Amino acid sequence: MCRLFGMTSAPRRSRATFWLLEAPDNLSVQSRREPDGTGLGYFTADGTPRLHKAPVAAFQDRAFAQEAAVVESTTFLAHIRYASTGALEDANTHPFEQAGRLFAHNGVIEDLDRLDAHLGPDRSLVTGDTDSERFFALITRETAARGGSVADGIEAAARWVSENLPVYALNIVLTTADELWALRYPDTHELYVLERRPGGHHGDRHLDHAGSAGRMRIHSGDLARTRATVVASERMDDNPHWQLMEPGELLHIGPGHTVTRQVVLPQEPVHRLTLADLRPAAATSQQGA
Repeated sequence: MCRLFGMTSAPRRSRATFWLLEAPDNLSVQSRREPDGTGLGYFTADGTPRLHKAPVAAFQDRAFAQEAAVVESTTFLAHIRYASTGALEDANTHPFEQAGRLFAHNGVIEDLDRLDAHLGPDRSLVTGDTDSERFFALITRETAARGGSVADGIEAAARWVSENLPVYALNIVLTTADELWALRYPDTHELYVLERRPGGHHGDRHLDHAGSAGRMRIHSGDLARTRATVVASERMDDNPHWQLMEPGELLHIGPGHTVTRQVVLPQEPVHRLTLADLRPAAATSQQGA
């Protein structure tokens, strides 16, 4: 199953070292379970989005290790890909960038011809083959149509997909330099959120998240002194305040670290898919450890 990680410490910048798939140089069997791509998105001091991604496992990508060790940003977005749609190419590796925003997705959307027809000219925003980037293009269009409101754009795009296309899961994280949004839909995959005070649960510790499945680790000494909000596919430490997002819940962390949580899609997808409905490769990509 693909892994999502998003974090914001905005408006303060922080440094974080990302170790994905155990470690980039670790050749253990466990480190090969999501072998199809590794990506990291962040923002420079002037708010410019930056991506480092490659269609290989992190342990094969020494450049990822070098860059991930020195990244500084107000928001971060990391993704480990197990491909369900699209070839193993840079263009199909998460995160994606559109309109100065970064996006990653875990799940499956089908009937892409109908989605392409619905996108119309906005299909030009998509450079790869994935359902994920197409969904991002729909969010980008709906956001523009709603005066730049990303929350309204996500809700409108997700509602259209839920009513018109076969859906297995739409778990997403979307970031700008100073904001983060996350959607869990429906209840297929878990997505957790942690509002972390400075120093964490104990009040005097840096952030040192290790995923329970051993696929992702993030370390930041800076967060001993500042708060952050983390969104992840799994609980990543023993902090008791991790909360499982509700199905259909949209989370927004705004400037100044304001938090808004609302169930915007209480209904089931009209054409909900099960594992048995998916192509073999897609079904394999969506199963947990």
